[in-house]
Amino acid sequence: QVQLVESVGGSVQAGGSLRLSCVASGESYSTYSRYCMGWFRQAPGKEREGVADISGDGTTNYADIVKGRFTISKDNAKKNLYLQMNSLKTEDTAMYYCARRYSLYCNGMGSTLYNIWSQGTQVTVSD
Repeated sequence: QVQLVESVGGSVQAGGSLRLSCVASGESYSTYSRYCMGWFRQAPGKEREGVADISGDGTTNYADIVKGRFTISKDNAKKNLYLQMNSLKTEDTAMYYCARRYSLYCNGMGSTLYNIWSQGTQVTVSD
């Protein structure tokens, strides 16, 4: 059974950077490489929203609110997904999740499209 486990998030001051990672277990790296992976976040009192995704062919997509500040990438050999977050703002404070969609292409950031989720990790950005 495939599981996604995130690294610990953290706290940072506005303008700072953090890197999240998410490792998959329970499958080969060749299987891992085929599918869409995404990062989501959920702030208190708000709905879960898509942040960035990366298709099996490496194509990336970003929510407008993070475009130019966040970078999604993955290392198929290590079955790792990353989210590099720069120029963080207080409004980036949220619980962050990585997720898998059993599709080669992501084609949208609707959370209902995704099949497997990590446990979530807290990111806090302060003034």
